[in-house]
Amino acid sequence: MLSGLAAALTVLAVVTAAPAEARPGRVQAADREIVFTADGTTAFGTLHVPEHRAGQRMRAALLLPGSGPTDRDGNQPPGSTPDTLAQVAGALGGDGIATLRFDKYGTGRTGLGAYREHPEELDHPAFVRQARAAYAVLRDQPETDPHALLVVGHSEGAMTGLLLSGSVLPRPAGLALLQPQAIRMLDLVALQLENQIAEATAQGVLTPDEQRTIVTAVHGAVTSLRAHRPVDTADLPPAVARLFEAFQGPDARFVESDDAVYPPDAAAALRPGITVLLTCGTDDAQVPCATTDALTRALHRARASGPGRVMLPGVDHLLHDRGHPDRLAPSVRDALRRFTRR
Repeated sequence: MLSGLAAALTVLAVVTAAPAEARPGRVQAADREIVFTADGTTAFGTLHVPEHRAGQRMRAALLLPGSGPTDRDGNQPPGSTPDTLAQVAGALGGDGIATLRFDKYGTGRTGLGAYREHPEELDHPAFVRQARAAYAVLRDQPETDPHALLVVGHSEGAMTGLLLSGSVLPRPAGLALLQPQAIRMLDLVALQLENQIAEATAQGVLTPDEQRTIVTAVHGAVTSLRAHRPVDTADLPPAVARLFEAFQGPDARFVESDDAVYPPDAAAALRPGITVLLTCGTDDAQVPCATTDALTRALHRARASGPGRVMLPGVDHLLHDRGHPDRLAPSVRDALRRFTRR
């Protein structure tokens, strides 16, 4: 098994769906299984190549999944299977853009790989290096234009894409940040917990005094984590206490490295003029639109070009709305189309 990044990649492309007979001069759409190696771990992904002219070099997008054990399709089976990234790939493919999505560490066929015996050593930079290796694979495909590459990240994957886009060559032509993690991780966790506690208080599950006690304990836990002190969980509900205990245990290295990133600072490394789309949904309880304010200002200072931030009325974190609970909301498809047409 080889280690290293773009310079030490082992790539295998296998056609997994036999294309139907194409029109004269056209190559039919098809999916290919892509296998590549980064940091001693073999990763598996799907390259979707839309119908195109024979010999055509086309735009191509690397798709990056959100937090937790989210696989190439944007799923956390068996409990959560929204197919978020598979649906994004379908939307982009319909507009003639090839896509590569892959099983990141801990998911799908990739699994933990080299981290199997010591998962506590897995940190956020490892996911960025894995994404960098995938970007190199996408760049080198015979159908893709290496000077027209896009990076599309969802949730935590958007933050990964932001870090990636400022460090790869050639620099991507466009970056789509879909419902992005736009503030530090622990600040976002605290905000999500505050909102959940406020809702429980509004429903009468907690008293206002209990609400204040728990919120104070949550902020104390965040302060302790950042100071590398043990977290006092005495005033936390059991489920919240277990969350912060995990943050001090096997997930400690990942949490610390993720929380060290302030996405607005990462925007400064972007190439001036890069096309950026930043979406936020008004029904997104995980990444409220207000959390993207500082990143939006930072992208403006970095001289990124539009469409910039696009607010999506009624859209949730999984890019659905109430009228389309199982597929991309029309406003999301619209925003992606505006992004790619630039």
